[in-house]
Amino acid sequence: MRVRPPARAPDQRGTVNHSTTEEPADTVARLRATFRSGRTQPLSWRTGQLGRLRELLTAHGEELATALHEDLGKSSAEAFRTEIDFTVREIDHTLEHLDGWLRPEPAPVPAHLGTDATAWTRYDPLGVVLVIAPWNYPVQLLLTPLLGALAAGNAVVAKPSELAPATSAALARLLPRYLDTDAVAVVEGAVPETTALLAERFDQIFYTGNGTVGRIVMRAAAEHLTPVALELGGKSPAFVDLGTDLAVVADRLVRGKFLNAGQTCVAPDYVLTDPETARALEPKLVEAVAALFGPEPRESAAFGRIVNERHFDRLAGLLGSGRTVTGGDSDRAAKYIAPTVLADVDPKSPVMGEEIFGPILPVVTVTDLDEAIGFINDRDKPLALYVFTESDTTRDRIAAETSSGGLGFGLPLAHLTVSDLPFGGVGESGMGSYHGRYSIETFSHRKAVLEKPLA
Repeated sequence: MRVRPPARAPDQRGTVNHSTTEEPADTVARLRATFRSGRTQPLSWRTGQLGRLRELLTAHGEELATALHEDLGKSSAEAFRTEIDFTVREIDHTLEHLDGWLRPEPAPVPAHLGTDATAWTRYDPLGVVLVIAPWNYPVQLLLTPLLGALAAGNAVVAKPSELAPATSAALARLLPRYLDTDAVAVVEGAVPETTALLAERFDQIFYTGNGTVGRIVMRAAAEHLTPVALELGGKSPAFVDLGTDLAVVADRLVRGKFLNAGQTCVAPDYVLTDPETARALEPKLVEAVAALFGPEPRESAAFGRIVNERHFDRLAGLLGSGRTVTGGDSDRAAKYIAPTVLADVDPKSPVMGEEIFGPILPVVTVTDLDEAIGFINDRDKPLALYVFTESDTTRDRIAAETSSGGLGFGLPLAHLTVSDLPFGGVGESGMGSYHGRYSIETFSHRKAVLEKPLA
């Protein structure tokens, strides 16, 4: 197992050198000793760590952007917008509000306890947290949970994804230079390393990824009765109602779907609409793809690549699931699959049988809103649901009659950029939430306190 050796940060104390071959049990024990010492509790330590993390991102943003391009073909602009600057904004929001979030909240006391009794709640950090990140947004989805866990006063083991090796190496090199290495450890590796970590007792596990691994995480956590937060995925639908401005709809669908070459957990997975609207939407989607990526998307710096050959092969096998409206071409050597729209898609086709997680957008037709709601409810609860409509009735019905992790009217993906909204799934798309104050709630125990004077 590879554990990055700590390096003394300029504003840290008590850091000692540890071997790169440190065993998982030793890593967890070392971090637990730090936590039990009370070192991570003061607000000054928490804000200091967040400030150092911000410094890392601002000082090494270009280095991280280069790693993201190497791993995923992300442009520098996309890397900063969706990963580096995204995380900086989350840090800034947390620093601005953290003191207020942590203040005890009074609770009313019933009369039978007397007028001299008082009650309140306080947030206690959980202890040592394990954060396991995915490969698709390997900076944001490691550091945003990490900053929440630190803001809540925890020690953290951070596990970056081995499927984004350049980014993993960069983070493993940089984090020990900036954060308190007696309280934060970075563990690189693949399945064996993750399995070894999961055998240890943590006070919480935060996992972002797919449901198959999520179940493995839960089984491991159950051995120690460790609470888990699972940020999973699923097939997030986009319903397009009659009478909408299809040029606007197409532009927003294309931008949301093909960001990061479709490898986004909250990307619109498929479109639901009536047959007439579907036919009218097709040319608008073609125009939107061309406007965003040009006549040859493979030459566009704004369009990324598939993470590896295994995922490429899986996606290439889905391209025959409908009539190709645009795209459809691919290049395995370059890990390139064109932004593709499929029409006349059978709900039982392969592309509808799993989360796509790539640049393929199927259009499925339904007769009306009733059928669309039934279609959504007959499937696993999605991480996100997007609705394009001018009808208040449609908005109200979708909100009341469906269940999803998040709900967006008129704009995909944007809800996760609002720090004051919880981000998380429901059912098969996950459990628990984070961002902003919700990260404090996730990485803390809200303890009840009552005081009654003795005299």
